Formats: sequence, C-alpha cells, structure tokens
Amino acid sequence: MSLLIPLYVHPAEDPGAWHRLITSAAGTYGVVLNPANGPGEGPDPAFAAAAGALRAAGARLLGYVDTDYGTRDGAEIADEVRRHQEWYAADGCFLDRVTATPEALSACRRLVRAVRRLGAGTVVLNPGVHPAAGYTRLADLTVTFEGHWSTYVSAFSRPAWTVREAPERLCHLVYGVPEALVPLAVRTAHERGAAVCGPVTGELPNPWAELSPALTGVRP
Repeated sequence: MSLLIPLYVHPAEDPGAWHRLITSAAGTYGVVLNPANGPGEGPDPAFAAAAGALRAAGARLLGYVDTDYGTRDGAEIADEVRRHQEWYAADGCFLDRVTATPEALSACRRLVRAVRRLGAGTVVLNPGVHPAAGYTRLADLTVTFEGHWSTYVSAFSRPAWTVREAPERLCHLVYGVPEALVPLAVRTAHERGAAVCGPVTGELPNPWAELSPALTGVRP
C-alpha cells in the first residue's frame, strides 16, 4: 500500500489528526501541505511545526500549488513553490488542477521543468482525470482520478496507454468512501493500475479535511 495524504485542515483545528499522520507518515508516498490554498501570504507557525515533525518522521512533503488548468502565471506558481520550500522545507510540489489535453502538454512540460529547476525533487500532477498520453512522463506521480466513490465504482474507465504505465506513477484520490469499504477502495485502485491511492470518507466541499482510514494500515 502507498498512500498520498492531502490533509487540508489546520493543525490547530484538528491536532489529533496531524499527530496520527505524523506517527504513520514514514510509510506513505507523501503528504500534501496546503496552509491556505497554497503556501499563504506568510509562514504559518503551526504548519511549520507540523512540517518539521513530518520531516523528522521520514515523510516526503509536497507543497500544494493550484495551476487553475494552465491559466495562472508561471511566475506566480514558481513563487508559491519557493515559499513552500523556504517556509516548510517542502521536498516537492503537488500541482493541482493541471491541464489534461494534448494541446496543453507542451506548456505543462515547461511548467514541470521550471519547478524542477527550483529544486522540486518530487512533482505530482493532478489533472483529476486520465490526461492525454505524455503527461505521466513529465512527473513522478500523476493523479488520474479524483472524484466520488459512486463515480469510481460506476463510471471509471481507463485509456489503453495506462496498461503500459508503471503503477507506481499513477494515483487515484477517491472521496465519499464508506469506511467499511476503504480496504476495497485500496484494492480497486491497485487492480486499476494505480499503486498510489488516497481513499477518504469525507464529502464535498472539503473531503480532505479528514485522514484516510487506510492510514491505520500503514507501518513506518
């Protein structure tokens, strides 16, 4: 099992969740840090402390950056990546809402090269759907599904190119999973070619405010 953990709740609001995450973080693929839909306007001491504890526990830290499907200025994205690095010592970045079309592939390639030049050791792309062939070669990990459990079980399909893709490079983020079915969600992700997953029980508007119950099965 390899879990990607987005935990979008402030450490002061749910310190218990952060403590549980820290104790199991070494066994995860990575933890997405998202203080304020990005790094925020200034360093947050509570997030800095949590990031330090996660790093000491052996976790990979990924700074959240919203690309708004390619409409945000590259300089703004680069600045947020740098702030994540300077304030929280992020190892890499989680680029959310990235493009998925063939026409936008070149622009996404330039973006990934830019953040790697800034020192991002791990780059995760989240188009939330299966992108055009070629995107997964740009990043270390690509989220090819983000959506509700009901959609995941009833309307999921995968293009032919994914069969040839290494499972370790694909991730499925599924929310609204009944707690008793979380182990099934993990197995389903693996059966569908994604070695990394993140099933949570939460619902919109912020399903990532709670930890995945699957985390209890992770051992450092």
